[in-house]
Amino acid sequence: MGTNLGPMTAPDTTINSAGLDEFVDRFGKGEWATRISDLEREAAKPTRLGRAIQQRHIIELTIDRWRKPGRNRPPSAGERCIAKLAADASRLFEELPGASRDRLRARLQRAAEADNTLIPAFHILRTAALQRARGFEVLFAGLEDDTNFDLLIHRDGQEAEIACDVVSAEDGRGVHRGAWSNLCDRVDPELQTWLASHPGRYLLKMTLPQGLKDVPQSEALAALHGRITTMLSGMRRADHDEAAVLRLDPLMLAAAQADELGLMPSLRNEFGPEAHLAVMTAERSMMVLAARAGQENEVAVAIRRRMAAIAPTRLSGQRPGILAMFIEDTDRTEWRLLRERMDLEGEARHFLTNPEAKPVVAVTCASRLEMFGVGAPDAAPDGEFRFRNTQHPACKLTALAPAITSSV
Repeated sequence: MGTNLGPMTAPDTTINSAGLDEFVDRFGKGEWATRISDLEREAAKPTRLGRAIQQRHIIELTIDRWRKPGRNRPPSAGERCIAKLAADASRLFEELPGASRDRLRARLQRAAEADNTLIPAFHILRTAALQRARGFEVLFAGLEDDTNFDLLIHRDGQEAEIACDVVSAEDGRGVHRGAWSNLCDRVDPELQTWLASHPGRYLLKMTLPQGLKDVPQSEALAALHGRITTMLSGMRRADHDEAAVLRLDPLMLAAAQADELGLMPSLRNEFGPEAHLAVMTAERSMMVLAARAGQENEVAVAIRRRMAAIAPTRLSGQRPGILAMFIEDTDRTEWRLLRERMDLEGEARHFLTNPEAKPVVAVTCASRLEMFGVGAPDAAPDGEFRFRNTQHPACKLTALAPAITSSV
């Protein structure tokens, strides 16, 4: 092993399109063109799922957008972060030997398959950049030596392994946000027709004790869609069984604006941060959909379970190990609450007491708010939340302190 990308440069306020072209060349022009064509086609659909695709695949779409001439505005902080990480990937191609370079290309191209994203690869690149900025030499051991961990960091004679992993917040939700978007897209045309013939303001509340998962050809999603349609067509006020409790009431909540933008803050305050909300309007009419699972979300629990599953296989146990967890599919409010309610810290420290955590000297957690540099004041000031394992023999090593010292 010997690849060590140079120190991070000062932040730039521009984006070098030639650098993005180089990234695409390394990725593979044909594969990239196919991927972007597919994403742009899906993202252009005027649906909630279309908007979700724009957000989920923001890295790919941003890279392609800033490769094109004629940008008449300065890039945002998030766009500059994406361009910087793409440049890191291009430079890594230059530094790696042949077989390792092939592994990197294969990893990036796997991100161009189905619903995958570039987040896992960019999470590794960003974690490496953070550690370089803290004074560590960083080696891409996973690419160079095909190790189960991704990075090997070295400072003042001490080493640590870092395994980077991505866990979806959806794993801790009873009702998946993707499934909710899918449901709303399905019922939207029918609701438009129904509202046109039933002027007024309505609230359809849904409690889903069995949850609603975002899986292909979901029978539960299709069944719920059918129940909503039947309920509205029969002008029924309620419908319930073990899978769902539905209730249709007049919407009494006042709002300054009769549209989704004006209503949403009031609705969020009324139904709480875990509720799934949608507003559908027609001339002189409005329908608010609000759904909750049968129990509270357990996003932090899902993170703990993921760490327990990967620690024994991703870390060798020969050196202190760090689990660098990236929590995907979360938003600013949820991320803030995970910290304020100490859910994230509690489950991380719970994990560190378990036998599976024996090789782990620290756990770090980050989200898109940290990756794209747009999360203040809700993001971690140091780029990640860290939790040190005080029972690990290396927990007090001064050389490793910048990478393992608890941040909260």
